[in-house]
Amino acid sequence: MKKALTICLAMVIGFCLSTGAMAADEGAIKGNVDGISAGIDGGKAPTDYKPGDYDPYVFIMEKNGTMVVHPKKQGQSLNTDEFKPVYDALVKSTSDGVWVEYKWAGADKKTYVRTTADGLIVGSGYTK
Repeated sequence: MKKALTICLAMVIGFCLSTGAMAADEGAIKGNVDGISAGIDGGKAPTDYKPGDYDPYVFIMEKNGTMVVHPKKQGQSLNTDEFKPVYDALVKSTSDGVWVEYKWAGADKKTYVRTTADGLIVGSGYTK
């Protein structure tokens, strides 16, 4: 009985720690995106931001779907038949920021997106 209680307690603690870590990750993602959006609104060029400087990476997309900053899709559009569900989720972006969900490369993604004053969409997220 004592061993079972110890195992259950360890599982509960593990769950609580993993949930807290996810919330911290979401806070960091939101902070990165909000900071980049504010920088662009303040006059910094979108291309001054590098996707790999953030963990997880960030992207900047024009409202028409063209990726301005992305580790693999820079200069390409997501407004295509292949990426239409992703594009449709990302353009739900608002000036206050919003979390969206979609599938990317077969994985469930959760991404925080925020629209700049000039209409660029800044985002970052993680695989669920």
